Formats: sequence, C-alpha cells, structure tokens
Amino acid sequence: MMAPMYPRSPLADIDRALVALLQDTEPTGPLPPERRVFVNRHLRLDSIHAIGFDLDYTLAVYRKEPMETAQFQMTLERLVNTLGYPREVLDLKYNPALVIRGLVVDKKLGNLLKMNAHDHVCRAHHGRRPLTRDERHTQYRTRRIRLSGTRYASLDTLFSIPEAALYTALVDYFDQRRAIGLDIYPLAERDGSVSYEKLFVDVRESIDTIHRDGSLKNRIRPDIAGYLERDPELSTALHKLRSSGKRLFLLTNSAWEYTNDVMSFLLDGVAPEYPTWRRYFDLIVVDAGKPSFFTERTPFLVLDDNGAARGTVTRGRFDRTTVYARGNIHDFERLAQTVGDQVLYVGDHIYGDILRSKKDSLWRTALITEEIEVEVARLVRDRAEHERLAELDHVRQRLDDEINQSKTFLARVEAATASARSPSPARRYGPSELQSLETLAHQVRARLDTHKRALREVGQQLEELDAAIDRHFNATWGRVFKEGHELSRYGSQVEEYACIYTSRVTNFAYYSPLEYFRTPRDLMPHERSDILPGDDLGRPQGG
Repeated sequence: MMAPMYPRSPLADIDRALVALLQDTEPTGPLPPERRVFVNRHLRLDSIHAIGFDLDYTLAVYRKEPMETAQFQMTLERLVNTLGYPREVLDLKYNPALVIRGLVVDKKLGNLLKMNAHDHVCRAHHGRRPLTRDERHTQYRTRRIRLSGTRYASLDTLFSIPEAALYTALVDYFDQRRAIGLDIYPLAERDGSVSYEKLFVDVRESIDTIHRDGSLKNRIRPDIAGYLERDPELSTALHKLRSSGKRLFLLTNSAWEYTNDVMSFLLDGVAPEYPTWRRYFDLIVVDAGKPSFFTERTPFLVLDDNGAARGTVTRGRFDRTTVYARGNIHDFERLAQTVGDQVLYVGDHIYGDILRSKKDSLWRTALITEEIEVEVARLVRDRAEHERLAELDHVRQRLDDEINQSKTFLARVEAATASARSPSPARRYGPSELQSLETLAHQVRARLDTHKRALREVGQQLEELDAAIDRHFNATWGRVFKEGHELSRYGSQVEEYACIYTSRVTNFAYYSPLEYFRTPRDLMPHERSDILPGDDLGRPQGG
C-alpha cells in the first residue's frame, strides 16, 4: 500500500532567518509527554472565541509544601483557639503522603476511601490503619454507596489535601485517647465513642473559615514568592492566545485585593506590551461564588479601584477597564456577547469549575490537574514494568481459560467413568477402555494441578508488581487516576467532565491557537485488537 502524501510545510520555501525572527518568542523544543494536552472530546480552538481562567491552582500555581503546611497549621490553631480542641493537637505534623486527590471521607465511620469508577471501595483507611478486605466488604459491600447523601464528602481539589491529612491525623489522635481512657472532648458521643462526623464538620468549617475570612491569604500576601511559583511561560501562553484574536477573561472566587496582588506578582512587567497584568484580559470577574455562578441569577457588581461595589450591571456590554464581582453565566453570555461552545473555561476544580459548567451550560472545559506530570513521567520511566504487567495479565487469562476447559473436560471424563461403573450404564466400556478413562482423568487432574500452581504464581507476581508500581506513586493510595486496572473515581470524573486536561496553563504555549484537539478513537471491549483474527485469546480450546 502506497504511503500517504503530505503537503510541504508552508514555511519550507521562506527565508529561514526571517522565520526565526518571527518565531523568536515561541517555545521551542519537543514537548515532554507529561506536559501534553490530553483529549477526552474533540475540541477545535479555532471555534473558541473566549477563554476563561480560574485563579488558584490554574493561573496561580502554589508551592505545595509551604501552602499545604500553612493550611494545616492554621486549621489546627482555629480548632484549638475557637472550638476547644486539646492544645496537644498543635504538635501534630503535616504528612502530605497520607492522602491524594480524589479520595472520599466516610464521616460516620471516620474512614478515607479510594473508589473506582463504579463507586466500589477498593482501599480504605481508618486514620492511618488500612482496613482489611473483610472490613471493607462488611462496611461497604452490603449496600450501594450514595455519595450524594450527607454521610460522604469528596476531596477533589488540591485545597482538600491538607484537610484530609488533618482529619486522618485527628482520627488517630482521638482514637488513641479513647483507648487509654482519656477525655475526648469535644467529640464525645453519649455512648463514649468518637464523633467522626463532628470532627469532619469542625475541620471543614475551620479550613473554610481561614479561606473565607482572609486569614490564609493575609499570611500569603506578605510573602507571595514563598508560596507561589512564577512560571516564565505564562505570559507567552496568554499572549499567544490573545494575539490569535481570542478574548481572555478571569473568573475567580478570590476577592479583588488578593487577585490583584497574585496576578501582579505573576505577570506585571514580564512583557513590554503588557505593562500590567490586566492588559492580558478583556474581562475580570472576582468573588464569583462558583459553583453557584453557573446555577443562580446573582447580578454582576461593578467594583471601584479599591474593590468596593458601586452598582450593578444588567444590560449593555462589559467594559474592559472595569472589574466585576459575583454574577451568573446567563448574564455573562449576554453581556460578553459570546455563548455556549464558543467559550472554553480552564480550571482545577472538578465540581466548582468543570462539572457545574458542563451541566448548566455548553461551555467547553479544560481541567488543570498537576498530578498528570508526576504520573506520566513515572509511566514513561517505568514502561518496562507496565509491559511486564500486561504480559502477566495475558498469561493469567490464558491459564484461567486452560483451567476452566480442563475442569469441563475432567467433568465429562468422570461422568463417563461413573456411568460405566453404574448397574445400568448408558454405554458399556471394556476393561481396557475403562482403564484408559481412569488414566485420562489422572492426566487431566495432573495438568489441572500444574495450571493452578502456575496461576497462583502468576497471581503472586502480579500482586507484587502492582504493589511495587503503586509505591512509585503513593505508598498508601497508588495512582490518582487509576485503581488497579480501572479508572479511579477521580479519573472517571476527569474523563466524563473535562473536554481536555493538562498539568498547567502554560502547556498551551506549545500548541497552535487554532489547534484541533482530537480524541483517540474510542474502542469498546469487543473492538479491541486482542479478539481480531490471528489472536486466539478467549477462544474455546480443545480438551
């Protein structure tokens, strides 16, 4: 078959020096696999007229350890100073390895759960203690889990990592106090047990308070460089999108004063054509109140230079020189004169930024999830281990097939032997034939035993290799996006709600503003290559 013909590059016959001059601000070099944009649904950037960005963990990338440690310590301080928790808890240390994004809290039992795409609990810890398989089955396999109820809470943002780590540490702390007969105020139930639900409510309310009342941001603002990373490619990425004719907007839940400080740190003076960060954006909306921005009808407020409201706007068009607050998606589309799938919104929050915008509008979505860089880089580095895992899976399936067919054939041989020895056999066998049947049964049993031993060995190798691979990601929870062979609950949410996803906004600098992001062809199990002609996997085998 003749190879397809490709047109020559439009730059092939142009002076190389001129091309270099025009492209000198473009990022160069191959894009590492971990920084690619990954596609769940086709997305044509040339049909996108406006691109919106969240602030925290989207445009603003926080330094993980200082940011999470600050949240952990400030939440502990509030629990002690405001809610009467023992001062001893102030000695607890933050351990980021205890949790990953995408876990679920069982507030009733004080457990952290990792679930797969079907909402089955695959791993669970009570405090730092892993639940046994029998405990998991007893607690979570007798009835369907309803995550929409009040018993469970999802931990889908990076802000939830220190919250979950603190909850886990405090579950251990109060369990240990109760075990040795010490007071467990303020979490004592009437029967003397620990109220894990009250503990979660207290931790969640405290961490929400330090975000809401400005105390966390007041700690960050005097030392922004200590808490935020300045990505040198951010200006290039935004400029590339703007210069292609797209309108950019900022839509954040943060207040104006904090937003201005952070964005000034990230972008002011980086590029001569943008003396201030506000020049990158055609519209700025702060204090947006997502996810209610997508579901309610709160009017837009017009802010003055000090961030104070000086009226509302309900008609006309947005003014590029004005900063707005609150608002809703319906007025946004009317005042911005752009609608539906002409808008791409880029954010880090599955529920607040992605799920609600997908459920309540036609906006296209891009999820920023920084864990992609670690996972993809690790997958590339450990390719040989993953290939070995796939090979062992293939062997296990073949052994399963062999065992099942040997069992079926053995049953036939034993039935024939039993019939031949009955008082009224369906068919009479001679002594030599009967001896042959007994010999055949012995041979099949021996082969069956051999295959069973091999299956146990392969199963043990798979278990050990799976565990080793998991430890490369997180020793307790494994990979963020997978659970065993299946998607994790978080991975399934990424697949369902994000049109595209990537590790950071600046990855877009390496793509054309007219890029056509195409999803790989979806294959159902019956379409995959392992059942195509030439592979006998899964076909019935002779006895």
